[in-house]
Amino acid sequence: MKNGIDKREIFSIPNLMGYFRILLIPVFSWMYCTADSTGDYYAAAVVVGVSGLTDMFDGKIARRFNMITELGKFIDPLADKLTQAALLLCLAVRYPLMRAVLALFVIKEGFMLVMGALLLPRGRKLDGAMWFGKVCTAVLYAVLFLLLLLPGIGTAAANVLIGICGVFLLFSFGMYIPVFRRMWKESGRKKE
Repeated sequence: MKNGIDKREIFSIPNLMGYFRILLIPVFSWMYCTADSTGDYYAAAVVVGVSGLTDMFDGKIARRFNMITELGKFIDPLADKLTQAALLLCLAVRYPLMRAVLALFVIKEGFMLVMGALLLPRGRKLDGAMWFGKVCTAVLYAVLFLLLLLPGIGTAAANVLIGICGVFLLFSFGMYIPVFRRMWKESGRKKE
């Protein structure tokens, strides 16, 4: 059994793409927070689009060329969650209702992090996102990207879109609770 992470794993193309996505977060955040024209918002949206494309291709490359690594399984979702949090935080400055969605996101992700940490010593872990988590992420990105592309959108329309985000986050959170409860019960039975 190998200890640690070797250089090839650290510098694999999919992992480098994950690092690149993390580095794009402050670039996007700065561009969005200093934007003063529609073109500036579009430029920030392009950065998010590049991050999204990189996310799509890093997984395809990892699977196609057998470059799936434990580090990559950590870096990819980390880059996803940090990007989502940055988008929510930046948009919360402009759209007050987004603060509630940001709070829900933090609670959901915090719950998943704590449950993951509690289950790991019991020999259990959630391997990848469930279908409802993927749907939630897709809706979240679609709505956030739309809000980036439409900086002049009216408050009512923005609030409807933000509400959609909130509903999908709440749905996903509610669906993950029984998954973690079942994993917890199963891990307890295995120890007996």
